[in-house]
Amino acid sequence: MRQIVLDTETTGLEWTQDHRIIEIGCVELVNRRFTGKHYHQYLNPEREIDAGAQEVHGITNEYLSDKPTFATVADEFLTYIRDAELIIHNAAFDVGFINYEFNRLNRGEDTIAKHCRVIDTLGLARQLHPGQRNSLDALCKRYGVDNSQRTLHGALLDAEILADVYLLMTGGQTELGFEQAEMASHQVGATESGFRTVCDKPQLKVLEASCEELAAHRSKLDELSKKSGQTLDW
Repeated sequence: MRQIVLDTETTGLEWTQDHRIIEIGCVELVNRRFTGKHYHQYLNPEREIDAGAQEVHGITNEYLSDKPTFATVADEFLTYIRDAELIIHNAAFDVGFINYEFNRLNRGEDTIAKHCRVIDTLGLARQLHPGQRNSLDALCKRYGVDNSQRTLHGALLDAEILADVYLLMTGGQTELGFEQAEMASHQVGATESGFRTVCDKPQLKVLEASCEELAAHRSKLDELSKKSGQTLDW
């Protein structure tokens, strides 16, 4: 099962006002494991970024001036996501912008719904945690996902954080850390300096049971064995 965790940054909040995508970040999962293959691309939106949006993601028009347009990378991006299951937080926002970008290229037939199935983690979180805050930051706190590097929004890091949250929300175990050699050979679209990138994750701390804890566990098993009439050993 191939899943792509996707996030975008944009020039503003509404594609209906001709706002555009300026960054795409994707992280690949196969059978619920990080593969180390990801897609990351900054884009020249050919318009000004709203001041409010720039405060959120920190990306400037000057930085994007020499970046490719969406038209230049459209085929590459579509090839990467085609036939995958997309995992997106507040999917209506990102899907709306992506479909708008394709429509601007007179490729209205290239809609996300035609090529991918979409899971909206915001909707999923609202089902699991009704009446609670379900922003990505709130979910990180709830599930113990480290988002200390998330001082600004950034598509690639946010996609990786969302992948961790999604796996924990759906009962899976996350793989802590990419295999660096695999990442180097499979990365699509260079991640440039000056903005946040995927960060190395800390190793899990291993806590071993003490002798007293092991003895207490053994005593409890013996007690349960007597009550059940069966030998228990777990």
